[in-house]
Amino acid sequence: MVVVVALGVALWTQLGDDTWQTGSLGPGQARDRRDADTAEALIGSRARADLSPCPPAGTGPGPEELHEIILECAGDGASVDVAKIVAGRTTVLNLWAYWCAPCAEELPAMAEYQRRAGPDVTVLTVHQDENEAAALLRLAELGVRLPTLQDGRRLIAAAFRVPNVMPATVVLRADGSVAEVLPRSFASADEIAAAVDPKIGVSG
Repeated sequence: MVVVVALGVALWTQLGDDTWQTGSLGPGQARDRRDADTAEALIGSRARADLSPCPPAGTGPGPEELHEIILECAGDGASVDVAKIVAGRTTVLNLWAYWCAPCAEELPAMAEYQRRAGPDVTVLTVHQDENEAAALLRLAELGVRLPTLQDGRRLIAAAFRVPNVMPATVVLRADGSVAEVLPRSFASADEIAAAVDPKIGVSG
């Protein structure tokens, strides 16, 4: 009996790893947002968070990995084609969740990095939990107004095969190629710049 249980646990763990890597979750296993997070229910939370709008469609097809991924822009609830909004832009995708303590410490640093980088770089945060209301509350508490995608199914992480850790950062060049996947947290804008800027051709 012990051997059977052990084998069952090992199989479950392996399936969990495969599901994370491929993003191929079955019906009911994951969703982008909770049923409670309707447009009407989120009006107040969106107003308090006051997030920057997601970027408009850029030029070019965008990263192949992101094709056909449609997500909600948390700031206004609009559906966006992720490949199109990062197309032609040097983009820093910051993957996080409202319950992740290191993420809460890192998000203000990401906002400061965006302020310093200016329009040459787009920092886009990706909330990886279905509780969108909690994400908006967390961003409001932190005073972080970066454009944010609601990705409860973690489709972006699966597309880039990001290790199962949070926070994590994916750096994309303007041509859509992946400059770096950084499965780690950052304590300051200086740390982010040191890790990201050399990958995108920015000199310190």
